Amino acid sequence: MDHIVSQYWPRHLPHRLIWPETTIFHLVQLAAERYPRQPAVHFFGTELTYTAFLEQIEHFAGWLKRRAGVRKGDRVMLYMQNSPQWLIAYYGALRAEAIAVPVSPMSKSKELAYFLADSGARVMVCAQDLVEQVQGVHDAAAPDQIIVATYSDYIQPGHDYQLPDWLTETPTRPPETVPWKDVMDAAESAGDFTGEPDDICLLPYTSGSTGRPKACIHTHRTFMHNIAGAALWHWPSPGSAFLALPPMCHVGGLAHSVHLPAYAAGTVVPLPRWDARLALQLMERAGVAHASILPTAIIDLLAQPDLERFDLSNLRRITAGGASMPATVWQGLREKLGLDFIEGYGLTETAATTHLNPIERPKRQCLGIPFFNTECRVVDPVTLEPVGVNEPGEIVVRGPQLFKGYWNRPEDTRAAHVDIDGYAFFRTGDVGYVDDEGYYFMTDRAKRMINAAGYNVWPAEVESMLYDHPGVREVCVVGAADSYRGETVKALVVRDDDSLTEEALIQWSRNRMAAYKYPRIIAFVSELPKSPVGKILWRELQEEERTRSRDSARESTGPGSS
Repeated sequence: MDHIVSQYWPRHLPHRLIWPETTIFHLVQLAAERYPRQPAVHFFGTELTYTAFLEQIEHFAGWLKRRAGVRKGDRVMLYMQNSPQWLIAYYGALRAEAIAVPVSPMSKSKELAYFLADSGARVMVCAQDLVEQVQGVHDAAAPDQIIVATYSDYIQPGHDYQLPDWLTETPTRPPETVPWKDVMDAAESAGDFTGEPDDICLLPYTSGSTGRPKACIHTHRTFMHNIAGAALWHWPSPGSAFLALPPMCHVGGLAHSVHLPAYAAGTVVPLPRWDARLALQLMERAGVAHASILPTAIIDLLAQPDLERFDLSNLRRITAGGASMPATVWQGLREKLGLDFIEGYGLTETAATTHLNPIERPKRQCLGIPFFNTECRVVDPVTLEPVGVNEPGEIVVRGPQLFKGYWNRPEDTRAAHVDIDGYAFFRTGDVGYVDDEGYYFMTDRAKRMINAAGYNVWPAEVESMLYDHPGVREVCVVGAADSYRGETVKALVVRDDDSLTEEALIQWSRNRMAAYKYPRIIAFVSELPKSPVGKILWRELQEEERTRSRDSARESTGPGSS
């Protein structure tokens, strides 16, 4: 079959995109020049204008360069929830011509130690409630400088939001750390900016089929393509407010909560953790127009008994990627808010977006059509020959948003690409098909991955950590169906200690792994199936789990049900 070119394309969009040849930091600088009094950030009633936002970015960058000795290409790790400090630290790192290394605030000490050692980051910006995890990192990997941010520094008294204690705690001064306020009060100058579009600016972490997290090398240019493309696709205007719900440490959060608002000179409205009531209050009071919300959160939102009393008249876009949208939720969104869910698709390696549904013609549970300047094919994963319309195969992509490789992992970089017709395509590891209108759908994953409410969990990484428990002899991690999260993590364990309970092992895991990673289900077994050479047959166990889930679903539906 010849390469499929999308037969449907939005009439109001150009077929090819021309994007700015500037740095990401320049987006904020330009917005401050054009809209100085426009709020850049709205944090539970506290606002920072673009003028004030840029000033604090300059001070942070100046401190990095003058006090911490950061030089061009040095790495700065960000370990916080969505907040004004996350945004200032991110743009400040880029202003200092450093490389930002965003990591999940759910990471534990052992995971942090790996990220620090792998990236070589010597400066970390950490939230106050996470300092204990950083202090648990062994000396060899510990950062030279730890800046501690307290969320309450940007929350003015007199607000009427019902906020959790970790958001409102007063500043402390943990030993051998630098308070955020001291960094701002130093008011250091960052000097001249000499950054270029092809400079490395980001090392976001993903995972491969081996389960070892890998940092993806991205430049300003690779991200700028998708920033400009998203602005044209979603058409936000200056002053538009963006609900910043997806974690900013992930490329989806960067796309919708960080980059797009700056490009549009809009207002970022951070929501550090999901809370349906707080989300509705923020959306109403800040006049949110654009919100990236996963289906699991949309379920909570639509279930609010007084949803109709909130003024959401400014809201015109709800979008997300990474999790399927149930039909009932899709319909409920239309009926209650009058909006279609605009699903997209992409990976950390592709700066978030390779496919996006047309605004005026989306399809449910669909990846969308290939994005601007992006070529996509569905091929046989072995022969790499194209497959036919509606026939499953591996999705491969190429485009200007493609990463430059894995940090310090040239062999993994080569393995992730394949030559087709003289061009290097990235192997997504996802199995899908394309319909006769050029819309792409995903049916399975060629790589071994669990998608838990939009978070990618790699079984081999979880298994490696479970083996640290003295009572675990053998383990195999699989994805189990979950009515709320889509999938959840299940561990099949052969134990050495019969007194070890499911509850104890779950709690042990919870204390050592990010919240989305630790197994919610433990099943003790006498043995695990193995190949003749002794490898655990994880595919067989995963298929058994899927069969069990299907059978359970049929039993719960009952005979005669539609």
